[in-house]
Amino acid sequence: MSALILIVLGLVFLLLSGLWLIIPALYGVPWVPTRDKRIRKALQIAKLKPGETLYDLGAGDGRVLILAAREFGATAVGVEVGPIQCLVGWLRIWFGGSRQKVRLRCGNFYKANIREADVVFIYLTSAQISRLQDKLAEEMRPGARIVSIAADFPNWKPNEVDRESLIFLYAMPPLSGPST
Repeated sequence: MSALILIVLGLVFLLLSGLWLIIPALYGVPWVPTRDKRIRKALQIAKLKPGETLYDLGAGDGRVLILAAREFGATAVGVEVGPIQCLVGWLRIWFGGSRQKVRLRCGNFYKANIREADVVFIYLTSAQISRLQDKLAEEMRPGARIVSIAADFPNWKPNEVDRESLIFLYAMPPLSGPST
């Protein structure tokens, strides 16, 4: 009987692990978390203010959303494709006391409406950023900001760059020109 329980628990673990890794990878966005210190620095560079709305595209476990709400007073909305990451994020938001200022949607951020965003936070691959560029240009209003960690937009010139932390800031409409 105990061997059967161990087998079932092992299979459940494998299933959850597979969902954690495989679903995001199928969309080309592997789950790679970043440190709170780097997130905080990115939100400072974006000059996120109380009452503004931040969108995190590829929100993972919700750490950016929670930090934006708690430390910056922002309303935070995340979009995440991984069902297990969504579950972990919802639990972190629920038990972390951030429910009033944070929403996490399980879905494809390429299909999400981001028009109400004052700031969009992204930590994606160069390929994903290139694919997202037209959507951001079309949907974001003038004066809204994009803060990107680790990858820059190929045809936009950033308004600010932190080379040490590899953080790029863009204000909409973006400046044309080669990225740095």
